[in-house]
Amino acid sequence: MKISQFWDDAIVPSLVDYIRIPAKSPHFDKAWSKNGYIDAAVELAAGWCRKHAVPGMKLEVLRLEGRTPVLLIEIPAFQSSSKETVLMYGHLDKQPEMVGWREGYGPWDPLIKDGKLYGRGGADDGYAVFCALSAIRALREDKRPHARIVILIECCEESGSYDLPAYLDMLEPRIGVPALVVGLDSGCGNYEQLWSTTSLRGLINGVLTVEVLTEGVHSGDASGVVASSFRIARTLLERIDAADTGIVKHAAFHAQVPPERAGQARRAAQVLGEEIWRKFPFVPDMQPMQEDLADLVLNRTWRPFLAVTGADGLPPPASAGNVLRPKTELVLSLRLPPTVKADSAAQQLKAILEADPPYGARVTFQAGHAGTGWHAPQNAAWLEKAVNDSSKAHYGKPAMWMGEGGTIPFMAMLGIKYPQAQFLITGVLGPHSNAHGPNEFLHIDYAKRLTSCVADVLAAHAVRS
Repeated sequence: MKISQFWDDAIVPSLVDYIRIPAKSPHFDKAWSKNGYIDAAVELAAGWCRKHAVPGMKLEVLRLEGRTPVLLIEIPAFQSSSKETVLMYGHLDKQPEMVGWREGYGPWDPLIKDGKLYGRGGADDGYAVFCALSAIRALREDKRPHARIVILIECCEESGSYDLPAYLDMLEPRIGVPALVVGLDSGCGNYEQLWSTTSLRGLINGVLTVEVLTEGVHSGDASGVVASSFRIARTLLERIDAADTGIVKHAAFHAQVPPERAGQARRAAQVLGEEIWRKFPFVPDMQPMQEDLADLVLNRTWRPFLAVTGADGLPPPASAGNVLRPKTELVLSLRLPPTVKADSAAQQLKAILEADPPYGARVTFQAGHAGTGWHAPQNAAWLEKAVNDSSKAHYGKPAMWMGEGGTIPFMAMLGIKYPQAQFLITGVLGPHSNAHGPNEFLHIDYAKRLTSCVADVLAAHAVRS
């Protein structure tokens, strides 16, 4: 059965069922084990894989005590004498609902419209396991070779993959040393060609707390005597980035952009044009932070930027009286260049924020997740050719190479664990697909073509090895 038809008949209906499961990552569902949604998502995927298994395939759902489950699939080589292993990766846990879904759309209410499957998790990253196995099935049906393949699907990625190292250690004898890693949890600059991810930014998040009083007091009585905790927080944030430009100040959070990546950013800017920034839902008259398009690509892939993603201690406007509040809490998210070590950067961030607090206020920064980014090794000639040829064959255009702004902790783990491996990191998160936000969608036709490209790369690896 051809890949496109197989997607229509077998994959899309199962993805519709998957979207209905609120399998929120443990960070967003502390009672995930009791609620059972993650287990339900894993069982759905495992059941589908069993139904569509290829000869010799072994499937197992692994559950370490107190940890989210992992789906492991081992597939022997086919028409190939290669002794190498390919590792394919995806995840089944999801981001939370998020407000702002359009009328008639919802995170757990799948909807197919204009060739897009809307709902939480379809593109990030539920499609991955279906894509991986269907690519292998296509190779078998066409009598094309592939090496031994291990598919690893986790359920903790959206929480920083903190459960994954224990599984990697346990599974090391079964996985072996991959020669090629295919990650299916990344993005694409457009829906017109294959995009391969060359780097991922790192991340530090945590909570900045500024306390000035033990309880709130009348603002008319206290303002001018007691400094506002919010103003102090503003002052502290100014230590990190400039309010007028957003540029992060400290060298500890920066890295030199490799010339090859700068060149790829320029080429991506030429191909994508203003879609680089127009893909975001700007309010009328809002403009991007810079005019130069290549700079915008590098901003979101190789440069650090700070965002405040949450707050506490601030009542909603309808309940806000004339009170000088006792404290302000801000959730900070600092994106890091791919090569900056997140743990040491987190220590620097804490030291900068907590040093010499204004007015002697009580200031603490409680770091949460610190994840180092990832920078791909130099592509082997066979991989670059296979990726480019498959893009031309299935999209009619050459492949593109670009960094991504998000963080996939698994890639950093593998980069350290398997430094000699080649990497094809790709995905379906293109313009307006809105992972983590409202109205997330999977572009079905793009995913079909991507599956064909993945099959081509697997075959090229087998022939080359």
